[in-house]
Amino acid sequence: MKYCSTRGKVSGLSFTETIMMGLADDGGLLLPEQIPTLSKDELQQLAKLPYPELAFNIISKFATDIPAADLRKIIERSYASFNHPDVTPVVHQDDLFILELFHGPTLAFKDVALQFLGNLFEYVLAKQDRHMNIIGATSGDTGSAAIYGVRGKDKINIFILHPQGKVSPVQEMQMTTVLDKNVFNIAVTGTFDDAQAIVKDIFGDLDFKQNFALGAVNSINWARVLAQVVYYFYAWFQVQAKTSATEMDVAVPTGNFGDIFAGYVAKAMGVPIKRLILATNSNNILSRFINHGDYSKATVHHSLSPSMDIQVASNFERYLFYLYDGQADKVCAAMDRFKETGAISVNEEQRKQVTEIFAAASIDDEETVATIREFKAKTGYTLDPHTAVGVAVGRQLRSPDSPLLCLATAHPAKFGDTVEQATGETPALPEAFADLERRERRVEVLEAKVEVIKNYISQKAG
Repeated sequence: MKYCSTRGKVSGLSFTETIMMGLADDGGLLLPEQIPTLSKDELQQLAKLPYPELAFNIISKFATDIPAADLRKIIERSYASFNHPDVTPVVHQDDLFILELFHGPTLAFKDVALQFLGNLFEYVLAKQDRHMNIIGATSGDTGSAAIYGVRGKDKINIFILHPQGKVSPVQEMQMTTVLDKNVFNIAVTGTFDDAQAIVKDIFGDLDFKQNFALGAVNSINWARVLAQVVYYFYAWFQVQAKTSATEMDVAVPTGNFGDIFAGYVAKAMGVPIKRLILATNSNNILSRFINHGDYSKATVHHSLSPSMDIQVASNFERYLFYLYDGQADKVCAAMDRFKETGAISVNEEQRKQVTEIFAAASIDDEETVATIREFKAKTGYTLDPHTAVGVAVGRQLRSPDSPLLCLATAHPAKFGDTVEQATGETPALPEAFADLERRERRVEVLEAKVEVIKNYISQKAG
């Protein structure tokens, strides 16, 4: 399997080269040159596999330059850190299914990918006798999951930028209480989009990238998306076993388009997803695109689902590549236009193509709180605010004749204030984080400027 850039100037990369490059050297995002497809018979052969073995069967189709025995060990080690035997269990609540993605070390779906990526980085760096400085931006969960994925590992430093005061208290504490010497937390005085733009600018400086051996953990890294593809397969097998359905709708709360793009890849591989239902909060650039063909920047609104407070979706370019039939010149033109004007538009034929696969809607904070309250009252099950966005939108847009799967992206205790507002009860943190508020913290507050961040990295990088 070889990989290419969405912008056409990088191609023929191996899987290892792809994950170590992160952002392509031409500024694009890396994708496999083809997506393998599975027949119905091949799908059914995977249906009974435990999660780590299923992950090996899917990931090995893309990671063809890593010996099978080594890849198996990386995957098994990654999911041994989860506290549920099914890794990503599916539960039936009321009239829908919930895919619980929060059983990893930091209680968020990002663990599924970042435990794998951290172990993958460690394996490759040891093989190549190299050192890496990881840099990433987070709107909440990516940062702590990335930090827990690489904390204490040899040959790796990690620099994580988060918007000061704009992540949940638990998310902030999870990041800043990790005191390993290879971990550097940076609170930037701006929004997540500011932090993400800084990271992209830094990766665009190829001399700086090479001099400091930079690596990416944000969902611009293909391994992140790939690891997330697996749980769409796993969820389908659980739903099929419980319903005998022939297809399902999937509701995905998303701000960065990474998690739902993984669903797009899973569908392309053969998972019978009828529609991918994209759910956003008031930061609705993605739902505006799907419903009106309008992908344009707006002001970032701070919401009760802060991990989705994003107005520039970093994975959207990957989907554009397929929407433009793999024509990199059209992707380049669109991204240049977006940089200049803050907007991308598509024609009616392209919009029709989008709506054949995706449906979308956005809800506000009031609806989010109401969904948590009503779902808890009816089922006894507690949703976190991001999952509540997915449940509310999923119920609005689901097909009448297909089961609905909603992705639960975080443990409700990570957003205890919102859950308490909705239900009058504060969900308890799992035992591993019971003393979180009492732990020592370490964080650097810096201006949201590229040169300020580059200077800090150059001083601290090993």
